[in-house]
Parts: sequence; C-alpha cells; structure tokens
Amino acid sequence: MPSTLPLGDPVPADGSLPASALDGVGERPLSFYVHVPFCTVRCGYCDFNTYTAEELGPGASRTTYASSAVAEVRRARGVLTATGRTDLPVSTVFVGGGTPTLLSPADLGSVLTAIDEEFGLAPDAEVTTESNPDSVTREDLEALRAAGFTRVSFGMQSAVPRVLAVLERTHDPERVPRVVQWAREAGFDQVSLDLIYGTPGETLEEWRTSLDAALACEPDHVSAYALIVEDGTALARRVRRGEVAMPDDDDLADKYLLADERLEAAGLGWYEVSNWARDEAARCRHNLAYWRGSDWWGVGPGAHSHVGGTRWWNVKHPVAYADRLSADLSPAHAREVLDDETRLVERVLLELRLRDGLDPAVLDDAGRAQVPDLVRRGLLEAGSEARGPLVLTLRGRLLADAVVRDLIP
Repeated sequence: MPSTLPLGDPVPADGSLPASALDGVGERPLSFYVHVPFCTVRCGYCDFNTYTAEELGPGASRTTYASSAVAEVRRARGVLTATGRTDLPVSTVFVGGGTPTLLSPADLGSVLTAIDEEFGLAPDAEVTTESNPDSVTREDLEALRAAGFTRVSFGMQSAVPRVLAVLERTHDPERVPRVVQWAREAGFDQVSLDLIYGTPGETLEEWRTSLDAALACEPDHVSAYALIVEDGTALARRVRRGEVAMPDDDDLADKYLLADERLEAAGLGWYEVSNWARDEAARCRHNLAYWRGSDWWGVGPGAHSHVGGTRWWNVKHPVAYADRLSADLSPAHAREVLDDETRLVERVLLELRLRDGLDPAVLDDAGRAQVPDLVRRGLLEAGSEARGPLVLTLRGRLLADAVVRDLIP
C-alpha cells in the first residue's frame, strides 16, 4: 500500500504560512517538486505514494491531474507572496513519481508553464523529469525538451533481467541505451541513470554488470541506492515469508565500494554519498537544494514542502487532493514548525553527506570534541577539523549515520 503520512499540526484552510517561514522568502533559492502519483504496475519494493489504475478506484483520472497540479501552483504564489514580495524566481523544478511520463508531454509542460507564469523560471533553471525506460518514446522526449525540460533521470535500477524480476520492474534492460540516445538527440543538457544494489540474490558480478551497462551509456550523472525493505511492501512480505533474504550489510558495503571504484574510474566523482556526476555542472541542483535546506514547494498528493523552517505535506489520495483544490482549499494535510535543535540535526545529517562537507562551526562544543577521534578512526578527512569543512572519507561514507550520531551526542 502507499506510504502513510506523519502526524503534525493543523494547516489553515487557505494554506497560509507562519510569519517565521515567510521571513526571507525570495532571498533563499526556491524550487518546485511536482509529484505524479501514477504507475502502470507497482514494483515490489516501492513505498512511494503511487497508484495503479486498479488502486485508484472511481473518481480519479490521470487526464485531469495536470489541472489540479496547476491549481496548486497558483495557490502557492498567493501563499508565498503574502508579505508583498513578488520577485520569486524558481531555480529548479523536479517532476517525480510514480512515473511522470505516464502523463503526456503536454500535461507535464502545462505544469511547468504555470510555474513559469506565476513565479518565473531563472534563466539557468534546471528542470528534471524522471522516467521509466518503457514509459517514454523518442517523440515524447523531443516534446518534453521543447516544453522546457533540461534534464531527464531514467529508472534503470539493474541491467540483469533476473534482478529486475525480483524488483518487479517491467522494462527490458536493452531499452535503456536507446532512451539515453533519444534523450541526447532531443537535446537534453543532462541525462542521469538511477541504480539499486542489494536486491535479494544479486551477486557482486551481477552488480558489476549493471554498473558497466550504465557506464556504457555515458551518463552525466548516476544515483546508486542500497535497497531498503520498507514495511508494507510486497518485498517485505516476501522476506517475512522466507521467500527471499534481507539485504546483508556486508554485501551492501562491498557493492557500494565497487560502485565508487567503477564510477570514479569512469570520470564520475561523488558529490553526495549516493550520487556521482561527470562534473560540477552535472550535479543535480534540485537535490542539492534539499540537502542544503533551501525552500521548496511540493505539488501533488502526499508531496512534502519546506519553506523557512516550516514543513508540510499534502493529503495522500489523488481524489482527496483534487477535491480540496476544487473547493478552493489548501491540499495540505498537516505541518510542523521545526525547532532549532531539529534544524541543526537535519543540517548535520544532510550536509555531512555532501562532498562539500559540513562547516564545523555549526556543531556545539561536544560535537566538535568528537572530530579528532573521527579523523583518527579514518571516518573524516585528516586535518579537516582545523582547515575547513568536515568531509567523509570513503570509509566514513559507509558509516555516515554513525558519524552523525557522534557529532550530535
């Protein structure tokens, strides 16, 4: 079943934000995330807020979804300009899912046009859409590029049919190089591939095969994530029944090290624990906005937003989402105003994952006192505590959560 929403405080019917959140709006970078909650089939490991046609039930339609998303974009402008500031250019847009390219390029383009009309896209705005390799054609990619999308991220996951079958992915791995070529020919500035490692039964050699197949496509960017078995998914039920094994931590570590070795050798450097890019221009600026705590508005059912230390999330189901907007109400379900301690913890947790590192000045005395020992244990770069940002070593990346716990005792 789709993921559950966290508890939180009530949101005003008009979605208005507290003054503390609006303070500084326009001075911080602004991004938009657009969630498209539709999939043809549900992958066994997926815990995202997505729906197949059978799960949607009556009253929900992909054909009317874009108009609801546009309505939320227009509401966002009213909320964010409440202080009178109207100059709010958008730096990045990311359309994710689900499978965004189940919507037509015209629908996706209409949402992007609304963002541009209401806020204005920065001249160098990064505009990304995710896509499954089997959900897009050459003509779709040409139309998306013409609509203003500059970056595409394909959900490759694996190049091994047996591994894809365990994940319940339906695409033919041989289609991946074709869609990458089509994206290049359509004129996309950047092409990214998403990979998953640690699927039950996947061998180290099979993982090497997937890495080599991805690199043969010459992507600008690769994301490689360890498989997480989420409660409530079909994969979790299979693990519970003993049909497949839980991912093994040592196996995951071996596969991460192999990924870093192969990707670095191919000229893709790590810039976040699970992400590698051809150069600085190929880094995903939208995700960097998340990791650096910038402002972003999440459009769509279950989408999360963050502005100035206030975080909120929309109602889950597409029907409830559309009904709220049709009634001229905010689709927000609940929110929380983050206190200073929570913001500090999140800053350390996220910024430490970046190659640019964490400014040690944000730590308290107890946290800074842990740094020399972390350097001695080979988890932080030697000398970083004295000369600048705290940067994880390769071994430190494998133990990033433990390093964070030491820095926030």
